[in-house]
Amino acid sequence: MVTTLHTTFFGPVQWYQQLYRSEGVFINPDEPYQKQTVRNHCLIAAPNGVQKLTVPIEHPSPTQHPSPISQIRISSHGNWQRQHWHALQTAYGDSPFFIYYEDDIRPFFYEDRWEYLFDYNMDIMKKMCELLDIQPNFVETPPSPITQNPSLIPHHPTKPYYQVFRERHGFLPNLSILDLLFNMGNEAILFL
Repeated sequence: MVTTLHTTFFGPVQWYQQLYRSEGVFINPDEPYQKQTVRNHCLIAAPNGVQKLTVPIEHPSPTQHPSPISQIRISSHGNWQRQHWHALQTAYGDSPFFIYYEDDIRPFFYEDRWEYLFDYNMDIMKKMCELLDIQPNFVETPPSPITQNPSLIPHHPTKPYYQVFRERHGFLPNLSILDLLFNMGNEAILFL
């Protein structure tokens, strides 16, 4: 069955579970952009608890609503990329595998080559698939409404895994895939 997933910024573990477990995946560049979703933010386990990292966007004009996700531009306002990278270093600098993956992840916070959120998210997803060693079967055309899985949040519970601040906050489920990667390294695939 082909599953339709929305694009996501360093998506949650359950999103990657769905990506990994689906026979085929369609990611729709024409879906309407929705505010306050994982399309432009992710959650990480920081020293003081869950922290949200948000990619600022240029809001489309009111006459263009709803804009397709492929037309949403990333805002260059502020120093959000450096702030995100600093937050990741603070949250995961002591994790077992941060040092092994930081060179692969850093370019997403130090290069300004992405104009559109969809392109940025897709490049992130491709890199994460490479690092997780998963090869999803992407399809170019949307599934028929009968076979389409409309669920945007997969229903696979996340098995607990090691987290740097687990003793302080308990296990925090369904954080960004970065949490799983930095804490579990090449064993991350066992939790998908």
